[in-house]
Amino acid sequence: MREAKAEPSVISYSSGISACANGEQRQRALSLPSEMREAKVEPDAISYSSDEQWQRALSLLSGVWE
Repeated sequence: MREAKAEPSVISYSSGISACANGEQRQRALSLPSEMREAKVEPDAISYSSDEQWQRALSLLSGVWE
């Protein structure tokens, strides 16, 4: 976000997370929530749900860990 000089907000970061996830840049998508906190923007439920494929994978793996 800093590189794009976008105004930091939950909406801009959530959009970035979704764009990175859909563009096969998973590592970048996963790094954005910590970047949000550094920018004093608190991630919300939408931020964390912006990458639905990760959520599906985690729900499948949660059964393995139980």
